[in-house]
Amino acid sequence: MMRAAHITACVCLLSTASLAVAQALAPAGEWASYRDAYRAMVVFEKYGGAKNLLQHHLQLLPREKGVLGEGLQLAIAGKTVQTSLALDPLGRTVLPLLKAAYDENAVLSPSRPIGAFALRSRVSIAPQADNSYDVSDLRAACEQALGFARHVDATARSRQCVGVRMVFPKKGVDVSVRLRAANGAEQPLAVTPYVGEVDTDFPSVSYRFGPQQARVITYSAPLAIVPLFE
Repeated sequence: MMRAAHITACVCLLSTASLAVAQALAPAGEWASYRDAYRAMVVFEKYGGAKNLLQHHLQLLPREKGVLGEGLQLAIAGKTVQTSLALDPLGRTVLPLLKAAYDENAVLSPSRPIGAFALRSRVSIAPQADNSYDVSDLRAACEQALGFARHVDATARSRQCVGVRMVFPKKGVDVSVRLRAANGAEQPLAVTPYVGEVDTDFPSVSYRFGPQQARVITYSAPLAIVPLFE
């Protein structure tokens, strides 16, 4: 018998220093309820705090890493609703809020079998089209994410924003990241492999906030910009 996946609302992804991501996966299944996913997603939509610097996704988390692969989609199947949602390499997608899918409690499932999985609501920092990030804006975005974290999880009240992690695709991009000081001087930031929840060895760059005024410049667009809490 196929089991239903568990859906939870979380704040961040991809960082053991972030809220609620070091925990083990909740009991997973091979399909999920659209209605449950909808309810998890609208927590962010109804949140009244500042969130203009953030973005919101539904993330598919397989129990076995490395099974997503290229072309995997998340299918929505109901009596009158039949559609599929593309997933990025981190297993994320934007869930459309469809009244018919909610009323019919449509089924969510991967477009091909991957075994047990869970779904989570995820919040990260919105990327900039010019790949240039003022540190003050990154700090403000991190504070917005922390505000939402405190809204959904009381244990986040003791956390503080300490920086960001930028996660990049494994192939086909230059992951060079530079810190440009106010006087124009630049220094490269170290690229390190990151073992994520859906796969391993994503290139990543971490930046910890300091007193200086600066910009973080990326050669290519990151997959995700993750606020770091400690």
